[in-house]
Amino acid sequence: MATRGAKRGKSAEPPAPAGFAAIPVKFSEKYKSPHYLYVKKHQVREDADTNRPPDRTLFVLNVPPYCTEECLSRLFSGCCSVQSVEMCGKPSPGEKPEAPKSKFFHNKTSQGFQVAYVVFKSPAGLQGVKSLSTQGPLVISSDTHPVQTGIRKWISRYEASVVDPAELKTEVDAFMQVYDQKVVEEEAKAEKEDGVPDEEGWVKVTRKGRRPGLPRTEAANLRALEREKRKRARKELLNFYAWQHRENKKEHIAHLRKKFEEDKQKIALMRAQRKFRPY
Repeated sequence: MATRGAKRGKSAEPPAPAGFAAIPVKFSEKYKSPHYLYVKKHQVREDADTNRPPDRTLFVLNVPPYCTEECLSRLFSGCCSVQSVEMCGKPSPGEKPEAPKSKFFHNKTSQGFQVAYVVFKSPAGLQGVKSLSTQGPLVISSDTHPVQTGIRKWISRYEASVVDPAELKTEVDAFMQVYDQKVVEEEAKAEKEDGVPDEEGWVKVTRKGRRPGLPRTEAANLRALEREKRKRARKELLNFYAWQHRENKKEHIAHLRKKFEEDKQKIALMRAQRKFRPY
């Protein structure tokens, strides 16, 4: 019974994914149960990832949220000097991420487990990583290199999120200075290219070369008002209410009477023109 209990209490190394090696780590010395990082050589198509050389890049899975790039660089520096460490939420292509335009409004931190790409300065780093799987757990947080967690981490993040007005004003002024210079250069380039044909014979027409618009006359304004009036009239509901029926009938009768009087005048004029006038 004692032997069976001992086998049951002994922690075995979890199975690693195919092609990966398991490296045990723990947060600090007081922790008993290790956490496992799964690593393998980063392999991509030839010349497909220039920022992560295949012979010097280590691909790391299952990186815990409290582990930073500085922690990974320190853990793997025992194998070889580390050139760079890049962490992301999921495997990504090798394009180098764009540098943030502002240091105040790009604080996007991942809250879960991540993956990492560790680039060594020498190919010997990948050979040294194999020996880490047989050693004891690596310590992430120590007295000389503490890692903040819990309320301390939240407080430090909040303090880092507070914007200094003077620094923000300096950054905005620098950005506007660069923007104004860019606008001046674009205007100068447009003036230089205005009216000059390109290689294919096309001439670029800019807004500066257009004739100013002429003010509308009173007759044009009246025509525009009449069009708006007709447009509103088309949108109105016709013959929907009882008073609309009455008004339509009144307008129709008035139109008929007016037409009748006009026709009487035309007939009288035609009769007067048909009279015989010898002199």
